[in-house]
Amino acid sequence: MSILAIAFGFLVGVSLGLLGGGGSTLAVPILVYVAGFEPKQAIAMSLAIVGATALVGTITHAAHGRVSWRVAGIFAPLAMVGTFAGARLSVYFSGSAQLTLFAMVMLVGAGLMFRNGPSNSPADESRPPDLGGAKSVAIAVEGLVVGVLTGLVGVGGGFMIVPALVLLAGLSMKDAVGTSLLIIALKSATGFAGYLALVHVDWVFLGLFTAVASIGILVGTRLVRHFSQRGLRRSFAVFLVIMAVWILYQNHDVFLVSGA
Repeated sequence: MSILAIAFGFLVGVSLGLLGGGGSTLAVPILVYVAGFEPKQAIAMSLAIVGATALVGTITHAAHGRVSWRVAGIFAPLAMVGTFAGARLSVYFSGSAQLTLFAMVMLVGAGLMFRNGPSNSPADESRPPDLGGAKSVAIAVEGLVVGVLTGLVGVGGGFMIVPALVLLAGLSMKDAVGTSLLIIALKSATGFAGYLALVHVDWVFLGLFTAVASIGILVGTRLVRHFSQRGLRRSFAVFLVIMAVWILYQNHDVFLVSGA
């Protein structure tokens, strides 16, 4: 058991608390490259860690009225279906292929953060969500797509969910973060259930990592009001690019085999 890896769980929680996402993009590399788990184990365990941690954050955000239950009710059901399906589809991918796809999703997430990272502004004040017919369909479809990616590569998808909730549902940044955490908690639990019969889980490590991450998210949710969301998201986007390039380099054999 890696004490260092468990300590890194705090950063996973802080990321979720500050950004409403990003936990899995930290958790999977930590579990693989620091704790030494196989990719499929790491992906499965990251779903449990991020899901449980996001639930803690959801409770905190909900207590401050920063969760839109109506939007979550549209987004979450198809996201949960997609996540379970993605977990089951993972048997058709090698661990290296999953990590490679994970890195590519990180690059997409970095692009979304650079492009759509809203700033703290008067628009950050709470306001009713915009749930017109076409927008509700778009939100549900995005839920399905993000869900499948969650199941396949273990990403909570907050870096895709938060911009979608801001742009499609018209939520403020703070409400989008809180709502994203609820959606992540629900679909991550479903994805973890889909992996249980496929991988061995180190329950002791999982429990310790999750406990430390839960402390981190409590800290992150308290700190969120003191930081510029635009600055945070762009800084994290840079981190995502660096990590994605490194993971792609570590798994470059996938491209060599594909081209053979």
